[in-house]
Amino acid sequence: MVPVRGEQSPERPELVSRSVRVADPPRPRTVLAGAAAPRTFWAAPEEPTVVGGGAAATITGEGPDRFEAVRDAAAELFAVGDVHAGALSARPRLFGGFAFHDDHSPTDSWRGYPGAEFVLPRVQVTYGDDAAWLSVNAVDDDAGTVETRLETAREALPDRDATPPVDGPPGVMARTRTTTREAWRDGVTAAIDRIEAGELRKVVLAQAMETELAGTLSVPAALDRLGDTYPDCVRFLFEPGDGSAGFFGATPEQLVGLRGRTVETGALAGTTGRGDTAEEDEWLANELLADAKNVHEHELVADAIRDQLDPYAASVRTGQRAIRRLATVQHIETPMTAELAADEHVLTLVEALHPTPAVASSSATPRPQSALTCMPSLQFVEYRPVLQLDLLPLPVRVGVGDDAHAGEQRRGVPAGGGRTRAR
Repeated sequence: MVPVRGEQSPERPELVSRSVRVADPPRPRTVLAGAAAPRTFWAAPEEPTVVGGGAAATITGEGPDRFEAVRDAAAELFAVGDVHAGALSARPRLFGGFAFHDDHSPTDSWRGYPGAEFVLPRVQVTYGDDAAWLSVNAVDDDAGTVETRLETAREALPDRDATPPVDGPPGVMARTRTTTREAWRDGVTAAIDRIEAGELRKVVLAQAMETELAGTLSVPAALDRLGDTYPDCVRFLFEPGDGSAGFFGATPEQLVGLRGRTVETGALAGTTGRGDTAEEDEWLANELLADAKNVHEHELVADAIRDQLDPYAASVRTGQRAIRRLATVQHIETPMTAELAADEHVLTLVEALHPTPAVASSSATPRPQSALTCMPSLQFVEYRPVLQLDLLPLPVRVGVGDDAHAGEQRRGVPAGGGRTRAR
């Protein structure tokens, strides 16, 4: 098991967390702009928005055991602690992600991102429906020290009216594709050959693009623009420890959600554009649902999810296939739910499902990423999901003064419940 790396590097980490309600809070973008590295950001429909700065603890893992390493280290981190949260939404959370492949190498574009890394923010601002909460987390520090840091952090919060500079898109000076046309053509040919040979059923090829910007990119401003364009998507930011880079974006997909023994997931595959009119939009959607290639691709993804859940599920239910509309594209979507036969940790399900054929491949063997061994001559662009894990088995003290009470979080603990979204 990879040990938890906290600010004090304790032999047996003890989590301490304190929170205070923030009246007239500054905008999330303003808080993120002034946060210490590594910064984290999470905003999802019908969920609290979380802005994090610094790292009170860091969990890492490598190779095929990275899921187990993170699971065990998170259980150790949350096993003992003193958590006083103003609301359950303000409880400590881990943010991070897993590489697609067991042999991930943190080089080039992914320098600073190991095979798995999760961060417990040192300072966290949580925006709920009716209140915002400032939290300070620490590992193996006494409560008095953490309460002093909380007061310091509250004094350092920007005013509600404070706004960062208005940063528009910086503009693009040049774009460079990292894969030549010849290499791309060879890759497509190789993929077709493997499919015809029965080694693969589906493969997603990708290439990276390097972009030279005309000015400095403001990540907080970019996340704001993504929120305006894709309000129904999950927006995220995850930085390496030194803040030298940033992985951010917006995704419409949820890999898996777990409540007790109820699993929520789904297939999102098969794509077309948006129409200029409502009539054209509907025509494109109907054409997509009737297109044999796109429907086959979608069914491969749905079948793979069912197969990967089957060892854990007492039952799997498939919802009505429909169209998921985003700002620029339309997808075929099939919601899926399952009831587990026994209590399972959410990361056990993440390991079983990640990555789905929607973003990787589907082969004759059970694991989608086995396409790497079928096609060793091809380069697969690394794509990391960002996850929010609520794995707190501790009673959380919520409320203030006489209103304080112990609230049990509803994530299937100690079996390891949680919720995670990923692309």
